[in-house]
Amino acid sequence: MSSTPVASKTNPITPSPLFIGLMSGTSLDGVDGVLAQFPADFAGGPLQAVAEAYIPFPADLRSELMALQSVSTNELEREALVANRLAQLYAQCVASLLQQSDLTADAICAIGVHGQTLRHRPEYGFTWQSNNPALLAELSGIDVIADFRSRDIAAGGQGAPLVPAFHQTVFGAIGQTRVVVNIGGISNISVLHQDRDVIGFDTGPGNVLVDAWIMQQQGKSYDADGAWAASGNCVPALLDALLDEDFFALPAPKSTGRDLFHPAWLAAKLAPFLSLSAADIQATLVEFTVVTLANAIAAYAPQADSVYVCGGGVLNGKLMRQLAQALLMRGCNATLQSTAVLGVPPHQVEALAFAWLAQRFTQRLPGNMPVVTGARGLRILGALYPA
Repeated sequence: MSSTPVASKTNPITPSPLFIGLMSGTSLDGVDGVLAQFPADFAGGPLQAVAEAYIPFPADLRSELMALQSVSTNELEREALVANRLAQLYAQCVASLLQQSDLTADAICAIGVHGQTLRHRPEYGFTWQSNNPALLAELSGIDVIADFRSRDIAAGGQGAPLVPAFHQTVFGAIGQTRVVVNIGGISNISVLHQDRDVIGFDTGPGNVLVDAWIMQQQGKSYDADGAWAASGNCVPALLDALLDEDFFALPAPKSTGRDLFHPAWLAAKLAPFLSLSAADIQATLVEFTVVTLANAIAAYAPQADSVYVCGGGVLNGKLMRQLAQALLMRGCNATLQSTAVLGVPPHQVEALAFAWLAQRFTQRLPGNMPVVTGARGLRILGALYPA
């Protein structure tokens, strides 16, 4: 599988307002891509995609990515082969965006691509995203900017979440305290205070355990609208066991991923509850996501004016309804809505963030937010792979 090569740029440093952002997250479902146009003087405000594309992961690639999340045999070679396949899928996504927009490669300044996180261990000073940006540059004919997390980690930070700086730029509003919630495989929040101060951190699992359980029990990749969870009941004792995890007591800044919340972790938590129905377990896993999010919002933004949700979790009707109720129970009267009401569809937000990070790199401007990640200071994020 390959992408048709396109003409390389004659002047790779010529500025262009057009950037492509590519994101494949912890849900392991596929690649989201956007083509975004940045005004020359862009300093914040609404940002919309010129085009969008989605390339699903083949089942065997998803299985291999899942396997590489934990210690296995021949990891170096297998990860390198996976990285090549990812680059080919990224190139397909880029080609689709160019075709939709009737553009050629030389119209695009750069591609910002996150890669697929296989290990995230900032406590040990490293993070690893599977990717082959050199191959993507070769296939697309466009400059590629990748490896956004490692410089922040080198500066003593968590390297994640990176999106709060973007959320502040695009969704922040003077005089309002807004919370942006991203519910992907892992959930994170950005608290955008009315005085422009920002707090952001990972809150815990988003869809990662919910998806893993329905895959194990029904062979489905996700629980459409939370319908299966809605057929069961939350089990308080199991919820308490899930919440009994040191991560939740840690103060921000903090980040997490499949390194902690993985199927083996879930299996250990479920061991005393094997007599429960599968639907009750699913309902409890949804409530687990809801409670950890609501607790974080209540602790860090109790007087928020509004809460905006993006990511795949926004499509889970049961989760969204329970989150709204949980916020009210904690005295948070903020309206709960999708980021679509702010002009950005929820499935585009993270890909747009990486287009923005690529734009920041080309301008040699910092992309991290030390108060969020814990880094020693502002840093330019990313590494350039010229076309």
